[in-house]
Amino acid sequence: MRPPTIRDVAARAGVSKSLVSLVLRGSGQVRPEKREAVLRAARELGYRPNAAARSLSERRSGTVGVLLNDLRNPWFVDLLDGLNSLLHASGLRMLLADARLNRRTGQDPADPFLELGVDGLVVVGTLPGPAALEAVAERMPVVLAGAREAVPPGVDVVAGDDEHGARLVTEHLIGLGHRRIAHIAGYGAVGELRRRSFEAAMHRHGLAAGAVVENTDMTEEGGYRATVRLLNRPERPTAVFAVNDITGVGALSAAEELGLRIPRDLSVVGYDNTGISRLRHLWLTTVDNASHEVGRRAARCLLDRLETPGGAGELLLAAPTLEIRGTSGPPGRRLRTPASTG
Repeated sequence: MRPPTIRDVAARAGVSKSLVSLVLRGSGQVRPEKREAVLRAARELGYRPNAAARSLSERRSGTVGVLLNDLRNPWFVDLLDGLNSLLHASGLRMLLADARLNRRTGQDPADPFLELGVDGLVVVGTLPGPAALEAVAERMPVVLAGAREAVPPGVDVVAGDDEHGARLVTEHLIGLGHRRIAHIAGYGAVGELRRRSFEAAMHRHGLAAGAVVENTDMTEEGGYRATVRLLNRPERPTAVFAVNDITGVGALSAAEELGLRIPRDLSVVGYDNTGISRLRHLWLTTVDNASHEVGRRAARCLLDRLETPGGAGELLLAAPTLEIRGTSGPPGRRLRTPASTG
């Protein structure tokens, strides 16, 4: 038997083919009783829309490219969940690509999406040479999510408020009584914003002399090595603010290896509130960078640009919050481990 067609659905529902098309596209111009008749007919017949044919008629693919800087970063999981929830509800599918892999093979990161003819592109995380997006932005809507790099005109940027988040961490540690605080810094605009905010907060409290910065590659190994260097200083810090949770895990490993107790001998705070930070044996104090909300806002920006192309790009910042857990406390005092709620 041949598969049912849109003509069959229209005949079963007693409506025109054009009305069936409106219902399947989610148009709000159809009366509820007609919509229900079409959907019921489609269910009874087992009709499935032909995505390829629809994309040809509408000149859209129904897909959105998502270019990730680093598939290993767990912060992107929540961001992608927020992004996909809204795109899926709007009938769009995500196609993922790893920018690191493309660069290693000498391919322009956005090339696969241009070849596939996606309707828009969401770039997630820090990418080197953001000017390369200019040619892409001339052909389709582009949104940058979770990063603060310079972008071409007409590209929206959606991210967490990194300056505010870093200030929350620094004020928290100072409020606990720490005076020698180190920051394990990252790269890119996000890393720079967090570092500058940390240094500014330390300066405001007259603690600039106790502020130390160690650069890292934002990996667990990088956090471990940076913390070993910090803890081997003559005046070692009593607290470490890591640029992200993965780096913070490396800091915890180094402290444990050197026989330090957390948080009595060393407080450690991460950033991003990833699933790693919530593991009970880590229970890492961290900043919730509103990753799910960043993803949803990025999807909203893209959908708006698909609906109404053109216009200046916007910067949208989600407000972060501090999640205080078991790895931060006053220097030199033992804290009671929080009881399990599970």
